[in-house]
Amino acid sequence: MIDVVPALVCRSLRLRQFRNYPELELDFPAAGVAIIGDNGSGKTNLLEALYYLEIFRSFRGAADDQLVRFGAEAFHVRGRFADPVTGREIEITAAWEPRTRTKRVTVDGAEPERIGDAIGRVRVVVFSPSDMALVAGGPAERRRFLDIVLSVNVPGYLAALQRYRQVLRQRNALLRAGAPVTVVEAWDPAFIESGSVVLRERAVWVESFAPEFARRFCAVGDGAMATLAYRPGLRGGAGDVCNVEQARATLQREVERVAGRERERGVTLVGPHRDDLAILTATTSEQVDLRDYGSGGQVRTAAIAMRMIEAESARRSRGTAPLVLLDDVFAELDPGRSQRMLEMMETEGHGQVILTAPKATDVVGSSGRALSGLPRWRIAAGHITVAA
Repeated sequence: MIDVVPALVCRSLRLRQFRNYPELELDFPAAGVAIIGDNGSGKTNLLEALYYLEIFRSFRGAADDQLVRFGAEAFHVRGRFADPVTGREIEITAAWEPRTRTKRVTVDGAEPERIGDAIGRVRVVVFSPSDMALVAGGPAERRRFLDIVLSVNVPGYLAALQRYRQVLRQRNALLRAGAPVTVVEAWDPAFIESGSVVLRERAVWVESFAPEFARRFCAVGDGAMATLAYRPGLRGGAGDVCNVEQARATLQREVERVAGRERERGVTLVGPHRDDLAILTATTSEQVDLRDYGSGGQVRTAAIAMRMIEAESARRSRGTAPLVLLDDVFAELDPGRSQRMLEMMETEGHGQVILTAPKATDVVGSSGRALSGLPRWRIAAGHITVAA
């Protein structure tokens, strides 16, 4: 059993012109709440707003313009959170104005120098039916998962990732334009330096959490076996990028190897932008990729296990249990997996839980003692009725 750790608590959330909410202000119980309502009533929008305060982007991949209520000029989200480590309250706000393309973020009333400096303050993990894409979707889905987890938990990763993306865009533009070799090569040192940090941190994280993924997949999947494997976007394997020096030397060698092909094709052919995270399960004779050969139940189990190790990563790096958002998860899972998922969450310890479900029976029928005892709020057409 994992030691019980303190948990960040969302005290209140205020929305203005966000999705289908013209205005909403809620105070949340410390343990959490179950929000019950039909599809389309605004349940997921509420969780989306909470998660927005973690990375200032939609967990559904929606553009900021899509989050503004139809006909409104801007949206505003404010959350107040009790931090058990410092014993103080944190206020985080975010606003987006489409007309000026301006995003404004504050932490305790002050604007950070860079929005990236405010990322990860909420410590939140969201479980959603769309998580199936983490397993069944393309490599970009899994790279995004890695980037979010590492950006909020590993100091320096976000800066290296942003620098890598900036250099990659410039390098690709030069290759497409047929720029002279010396001009393209001038960007290689920055490309290799930032890329080697991204490669190394991804490799280390996957190596550390692959056993944790396998354990959770086995527990939720009732004995089934699966594991994670990092597949860097260059010739060789994860062992070639396990430290920054190795990663730098490997990436340098790969850039030199494919230089001629890159000039012919007009695009960068090696680097972390081509990485993948393989999710493998064993057959009688070999390991196969769940993306290609997994059943629906296996894919759902793998997605749950990935979110669970995301939560564990937050616990390890920040010393607090994350805020857990469960978006209609039980409607998508069979009773056995629902029960085993909740049992593992309770055994390992979780923070405040805010869950949504279309029917009260989706919550009542769970075996999770803590979750089944959450207060029930009702939602209809963006209006929430708080239980007395």
